[in-house]
Amino acid sequence: MTTYQGSCHCGAVKFEIESDLSTVMKCDCSLCRKRNAVMVDVHQDHFKLLAGEECLGTYQWNMKIAKHHFCKICGIYIFHRKRSLPEHYGVNLYCLDGVDFDSVGVEQAFGSQLSTAEN
Repeated sequence: MTTYQGSCHCGAVKFEIESDLSTVMKCDCSLCRKRNAVMVDVHQDHFKLLAGEECLGTYQWNMKIAKHHFCKICGIYIFHRKRSLPEHYGVNLYCLDGVDFDSVGVEQAFGSQLSTAEN
């Protein structure tokens, strides 16, 4: 696994993950479609928030299980705590430094079909 550094646009929120980028998804739920997110799945043991916890905003809706985090300063969606796998984060791939985006395979996730209560 490789360690990647990441941040929001303004740099107030900084984090790092360990990942081989093998599980990268684009979800079709209503929230992911609107934010156009491509996410890498990361177990909580391989995610570390380095700075900016006080700058994190949290958006929850419907069942209010998943926690979607964004920077309150620049508005960038950074990561979310998953509803279906609460010990995992979905991390915005585009917030990671040093990733060759063209070489990463992206799978389609069908979040719209999980239930009538999307996360």
